Amino acid sequence: MRLVRQAKDAEPPSRPARDAESVLRRIEWTVLRRLDGSLQGNYRTLFRGFGIDLADLREYQVTDDARTIDWNATARLHAPHVRQFNEDRELTAWFLVDLSGSVDFGSSAATKRDLAVDFVALVARALTRYGNRVGAIIYTDRVHPVLPARGGRRHVLRLVDELLGARSRPRPGIVTRLGELLAHAVQTIRQRSGVIVLSDFVSQPGWSRPLALLGQRHEVLAVRLSDAAEMALPDLGMVTIEDAETGEQLFVDSHDPEFRKRFASLAARREADLRKALADAGADCIEAATGDDLLVTLLHFIRLRKRRAQLAAGGVPAAVMR
Repeated sequence: MRLVRQAKDAEPPSRPARDAESVLRRIEWTVLRRLDGSLQGNYRTLFRGFGIDLADLREYQVTDDARTIDWNATARLHAPHVRQFNEDRELTAWFLVDLSGSVDFGSSAATKRDLAVDFVALVARALTRYGNRVGAIIYTDRVHPVLPARGGRRHVLRLVDELLGARSRPRPGIVTRLGELLAHAVQTIRQRSGVIVLSDFVSQPGWSRPLALLGQRHEVLAVRLSDAAEMALPDLGMVTIEDAETGEQLFVDSHDPEFRKRFASLAARREADLRKALADAGADCIEAATGDDLLVTLLHFIRLRKRRAQLAAGGVPAAVMR
């Protein structure tokens, strides 16, 4: 079952149009300053590391990340050894942003689209202030031209402006093909980079494999956009709901407890399938919901990642923490 939204007669009042400068200024004043105080400029902690050139091998120590173990060397030397890399001075991050029809859903003041724009503005500006570069590939009902990776506040403004202007049109029979965006990124992003995939993952199947291929070369982070109403349909009586991607409409009785139960069951099944697909692809995931505090969301993820690294160093598989 695809995500649906209430028809226009039941939607909240239209929101004022947003522009790139106002979005970025608000993020800088309300979130970025707080994040500075928490991370002290170390935004690389969003990623594990960006070494490219193998510098040396050394014997494994208890504080090392188990994922850096060189198993061939370990077998040859009869003792665990880890790989050491020469780390890049400059980090390049790419945003792969799914702005298909389903992200226009939001049961509160903000939509998943608003959340995606704010997240990209926050992380892009945080990275570019320290000399790093950011680029983007946007998907609506098609893959848009690549926005090259560059630095500076002006480039972030351009990126946010592109996101605000990217729209998809509901078309019968046309649904999101997230795999097209990810496959395009596999062919486009050659230099080892940080790759942040923002999507609600409401898509045709098949996106897990290209996501895994991205993870073989790059440091991949999935940001799953969600809204509370997607998991539990509220009791609103007789309402018209609309598929945000195809425009198909259905008149339903949301007051019926059996209908709401079936809706919740399908949502839970889809949630389990999504988590399995992300785990199979080996991608770390941030859960970002409309109405959440972006700072709290980011800091929770960073604490989780540090804990997983500590457990992995102690011999506990990282998958346990998924």
